[in-house]
Amino acid sequence: MHVKPKLYHCQGARSFRPLWALEEMGLQYELIMVPFPPRVREEGWLDINPFGTIPAFFDNGEVMTESVAICHYLAERHGPTELSVSPNEKDYGRYLNWMYQADATMTFPQTIALRYRMFEPEKGLQQAGDDYTQWFFSRLKAAAEMLGDREFVAAERFTMADIAFGYALKLAAQLKLGAFPENVTAYWNGLKARGAYQAAMAKEAAK
Repeated sequence: MHVKPKLYHCQGARSFRPLWALEEMGLQYELIMVPFPPRVREEGWLDINPFGTIPAFFDNGEVMTESVAICHYLAERHGPTELSVSPNEKDYGRYLNWMYQADATMTFPQTIALRYRMFEPEKGLQQAGDDYTQWFFSRLKAAAEMLGDREFVAAERFTMADIAFGYALKLAAQLKLGAFPENVTAYWNGLKARGAYQAAMAKEAAK
């Protein structure tokens, strides 16, 4: 018997990427909300995810803990879907690059800012939070130049790469880090208007 995929998610966390992807694909799944950070506030969390991070995702014996990898997995394992870009398409490399730079390059500095500005201000590392905020915006400037006037980041359609990058923008807006470049603002407004994005936000709020 097929068991529905199970996603553990914290409100506003990187696990929003696979939640959004599940909604875009119209898949049946089980959503379990946990408090942030789960390694501290959710008893037994390290038994679910030994890294102590969020998300945790389970599907037919597969156990995954990286948000972008889960999106990639969903597109390949539960496809075919227009949300993926195939190796024989022109923008395949661009698609993969945007997917993985979204976390490794764009989200990473925001997590440092989040830690020292909001979660651990008592450590006196406000300057580190400010520096990493500036680092994020210098990278966003480069991303804005790469994006140009495109509606989507690759293949002239909405893909998992847009979900990956879109979450980095969602987090920056959530943290009120500052204004986006004009083309990124237009791009982000388009993503937020998607029905699946709004459905994912509603699922998150309802739990």
